[in-house]
Amino acid sequence: MSTTIAPVETPPPAPSARRERRLVRPGAAVLSGLMLYASFPPRPLWWLALPGFALMAWSLHGRRPRAGLGLGYLAGLGFLLPLLIWTGAEVGPGPWLALAAVEAVFIAFVGMGVAAVSRLPAWPVWAAAVWILGEAVRARVPFGGFPWGKIAFGQADSVFLPLAAVGGTPVLGFAVVLCGFGLYEAVRQGLAYRRTGRLPRRAAAVAAATVFVPVLGALAALPLVSDAAEDGTATVAAVQGNVPRAGLEFNAQRRAVLDNHVRETLRLAADVKAGKVPQPDFVLWPENSSDIDPYRNEDARQVIDQAAKAIGVPISVGAVITPDTGPLRNTQILWDPVKGPTATYDKRQIQPFGEYLPLRSLLRSITPGYADMVARDFGRGSKPGVFDMAGTKVGLATCYEAAFDWAVRDTVTDGAQLISVPSNNATFDRSQMTYQQLAMSRVRAVEHSRTVVVPVTSGVSAIIRPDGTIVRQTKMFTPDTLVDKVPLRSSLTPATRLGTLPEGLLAAVALGGLGWVTVLAVRARRGAAAV
Repeated sequence: MSTTIAPVETPPPAPSARRERRLVRPGAAVLSGLMLYASFPPRPLWWLALPGFALMAWSLHGRRPRAGLGLGYLAGLGFLLPLLIWTGAEVGPGPWLALAAVEAVFIAFVGMGVAAVSRLPAWPVWAAAVWILGEAVRARVPFGGFPWGKIAFGQADSVFLPLAAVGGTPVLGFAVVLCGFGLYEAVRQGLAYRRTGRLPRRAAAVAAATVFVPVLGALAALPLVSDAAEDGTATVAAVQGNVPRAGLEFNAQRRAVLDNHVRETLRLAADVKAGKVPQPDFVLWPENSSDIDPYRNEDARQVIDQAAKAIGVPISVGAVITPDTGPLRNTQILWDPVKGPTATYDKRQIQPFGEYLPLRSLLRSITPGYADMVARDFGRGSKPGVFDMAGTKVGLATCYEAAFDWAVRDTVTDGAQLISVPSNNATFDRSQMTYQQLAMSRVRAVEHSRTVVVPVTSGVSAIIRPDGTIVRQTKMFTPDTLVDKVPLRSSLTPATRLGTLPEGLLAAVALGGLGWVTVLAVRARRGAAAV
């Protein structure tokens, strides 16, 4: 008599366990975005971008493109919601939530692309290129683009920073993303080896290369980073006059803001006369240091003239120009102590929904108060700004422009030996915005091998050497003046010479990978149909 033993069946997972399992990848996507956010200033945790991208790769690898779209969007929200919270500092959460929701769409499509190419050989290379393609598109559309949050801008303290001098923010960002995705691929191959005892040589080589090549490339680029003076030195002063109080209301106190900057410059002149600080060769004021048009208001002209004569050197004054008709202009004015205003630079990359309103009629029907607050649009300048200040060629990239590669680069190709980033952070209170912007300027310093001076109305003003080192900086909402002797340089880095070429090549790699995936998918469908 034989006895049959029935096999023990494993019970299916409970519905709650299945739901929890379905939430693991979405949770990982959100967490990866949060790790990217945490890698940005003011935290010196740049390295968190690497495990952040590794976790993102885990959530996307091998998934269908449609799933990648949703997971990418969750990662984008995890990254951009906390990163951009400063945009709602004075106007409420609506604009902040809308901006983050729209910008996360670009990362959603990146997630879709990464999922699609994740089955290709050497997939981390294709996937990292897809990320840079997404950043390139986001920096251009809509309304001129919004490159804030480029991964490169979180790497001012990173070992990868020298790569900015090789190919600008696209190459620096690509290296970071590639290394992060490569970390996941190395772990994936290691776990597969533990299960099977087999480690394919090609897969192992790809995993190792994607981790180590970016690091070795950064080490090889170190000779491009230098703060040696090629054209002598200049003593520069950056004035932070402060505002009467934070918030949008400061525009109603324009004369007080102007007087603060005049007062701080007069104090600097007194300190120079007393021998406490060296005589500067020129002085840099921030954006909006005179919201009173000095061409139309004689009292504003007189006090600026007083400050220039007292210090005895040229001043770059940030002013709002208000012609009788046409758009306003956000202008830097070169103010000579003898001749008065002699040259101007009009900001070219103006901020949508801040300095001008796209879709004004639609917005007025939705939020009439906000539309009325930006009652008159600013216009765009058309030429790069390079001032000759006491023999030094000073390039100008006003505030928001520092986020755009072209707006900084063309000042250097037009001869700038030093870059000024005059900014106004008063409307963003004590948020992280000023630190994020300062990190951009540090990356720009290495990218173009130039001293970068950041005069700010009330945020963190700073003087940055060409190697990205901050040598002097102020506290927030504190009147102060920074004076330092800085190196002047005129040589061009590979990044400056190449311009948009590295970004274009990486975009082409991404499109090539996506095209390859598309061809494979079409062939697979034809094969299935034939069967």
